[in-house]
Order: sequence, then C-alpha cells, then structure tokens
Amino acid sequence: MGSVIFLFLLMAVMYAVMIRPQQKRMRAHAALLSSLEVGMVVVTSSGIYGAVAEVEDSVVWLEVAPEVELKVTKASITEILKEEDDAAEASAAASED
Repeated sequence: MGSVIFLFLLMAVMYAVMIRPQQKRMRAHAALLSSLEVGMVVVTSSGIYGAVAEVEDSVVWLEVAPEVELKVTKASITEILKEEDDAAEASAAASED
C-alpha cells in the first residue's frame, strides 16, 4: 500500500513540476501567435528582428529592411516587442555613445 501512495505522490509532483508549466508556456505561445498583426515588431527563435508585413495560416512575412521581406514559419516567432522596449533600447544605445 505504501508503494502505491508513493507512486501517486511521485506522479503528482512530476505533473506539478514538469507538465503543468510546459502546458502553460504552450498556451501563452499560442496566444502570442494568434495575436500577430501587421506592423508588429517581432523576434524569431533564430534572433531575426522584423516587422510583420503579412500573416498567413502558418507563415509570416517579416520586413527586415526596406523592400526586404523574409518568409518564416509562424511557430518561429518567440516574442513581440513593445514600444516601451524599443524606447528603452534606443535610450540605452544613446547613453552608450
């Protein structure tokens, strides 16, 4: 009987420590991808910064320079940059010069 209780407790701890946080991250990433709109500045998993030019079913077109667009999978988008972050980066870069 003791080993059954131990096994149940072990499974509960594994769920709380490993499975639940991963599900939470997956839901947050899915929400991020569904909120993509044209004009947003994003970062891909490979570190490419770009503005969303077009959103398709599973593909996003990023404008990385004037007249230069890259076709990337939607799942590779890892972060949406906010204007506050851009302003903070610009002020930090200006203070370094």
